Amino acid sequence: MADGILTLDDATFDESVGSAETPIIVDFWAEWCGPCKMIAPVLEDIARDNPGRIQIAKLNVDDNPGLATRYNVMSIPTLIVFADGEEKKRLIGAKGKSQLLEELAEFIG
Repeated sequence: MADGILTLDDATFDESVGSAETPIIVDFWAEWCGPCKMIAPVLEDIARDNPGRIQIAKLNVDDNPGLATRYNVMSIPTLIVFADGEEKKRLIGAKGKSQLLEELAEFIG
C-alpha cells in the first residue's frame, strides 16, 4: 500500500481502530471493484496531505468477510470513519476529492 495507508485484517482491525490517536477512515474495498480503484488515489492524496490529523486504512472485504458483515457493509467502496474506536460517519460509493474532503472536514480539522 501507499505511504501513510494502513492495511487492516481480522487480526489487526480492533487494535488499530481502537488505539488510533486521530480519526481513522477505513476503506472497505475489493480487488475486483472498479469504483474502489477510482477512489484509492484520492485516499492516498488525503493521507499524504493530512499527516497527524487523520489515518487512512484499507480492508479487503473478500479477505475479511467477517468484518464486512460485522459493520453491515453491503456495497463497496464503503468508507467508515472511526474516532475513539466508534463509528462516527459512513460514506458509500466513490466520490471525488473535493466532495470527500467536504464530508470529512469535521474529522480533519
